[in-house]
Amino acid sequence: MHQRLKMIKLKAWIVFALAAGLLLQSCAPKPTETPILKIALLPVIDAVPIYAAQQEGLFEKHGVQVEIIPVGAAPEREQLISANQADGEINETASVMLFNRESTQLQIVRYALRPTADSPHFYILTSAKSGITKVDQLKGVEIGVSQGTVIEYVTDRLLESQGFTADEIKVLAVPKISDRMNLLASGELSAGTMPDPLASLAMQQGSVNVIDDSKYPQYGYSVISFRKAVIDANPEAIKAFLAALEEATQQVNADPAKFANIMSEQKLVPAPLLTSYRLPTYPTAGVPTLDEWNDTMQWMLDKQLLPAKVDYSTSVTDQFLP
Repeated sequence: MHQRLKMIKLKAWIVFALAAGLLLQSCAPKPTETPILKIALLPVIDAVPIYAAQQEGLFEKHGVQVEIIPVGAAPEREQLISANQADGEINETASVMLFNRESTQLQIVRYALRPTADSPHFYILTSAKSGITKVDQLKGVEIGVSQGTVIEYVTDRLLESQGFTADEIKVLAVPKISDRMNLLASGELSAGTMPDPLASLAMQQGSVNVIDDSKYPQYGYSVISFRKAVIDANPEAIKAFLAALEEATQQVNADPAKFANIMSEQKLVPAPLLTSYRLPTYPTAGVPTLDEWNDTMQWMLDKQLLPAKVDYSTSVTDQFLP
């Protein structure tokens, strides 16, 4: 009888111990999952630091997962953002304004690429067959652009900086960059505005650079933006992303040759330029200024691309920068 009571007590203690263990296990804090940020990227040179951060394991180092979604055109990129299938992108302030024209959908968190004295971003080129070699000769000449985009904005502002009036600036809608290049080469188009590195390729093929944005960084920059809902739900992930990107930017600027493989692997630079093209100097942490925002917005209002002003303070934030 005594032995039987001991066995009952022992079984009770075992049951209690198991129950307590399960209770403690359920109460213990669960390891948090590493957030995944999906970034839609065009094959542009602006994206090199993001690819570099991925290549060097910097996103993992800072505690965030990044999935890069390659896209072939801006409309595809914007469609992914609109459908919540991508969280962030490299775009321009004009694009963010269009998203935010009714309510705040996107927020700019950082510059992606910004022209420098040594690394222009946009060029107004002329055909070798046009005979145009100076910017003053562009008065009244049709310039091929993608209308309603940063390409047209930069074209207007660069020519205005040279004293052109609105009546002297003539643009022609040639949306595809490849068409602009071919028309410049054939002489069917006298002038066109091109982003680098395609501008470098066009010049290698004979086009003439009459003006670029190397002295006007306030116009031809690109930005990194995220959906506001993603930022609100994952602020620490955004901070981690930008910390990793800052480290990658410093590495790329310090040793661009180390990351030359990205240009070919991601098809960011035309094959004929791979051995000669130099990566630009990428901007360190920063966001567009209020003056830069207002200038783009005024241009869009003048072009009737926006129905009303879009608020800077809710569309641009620097609070996540390292």
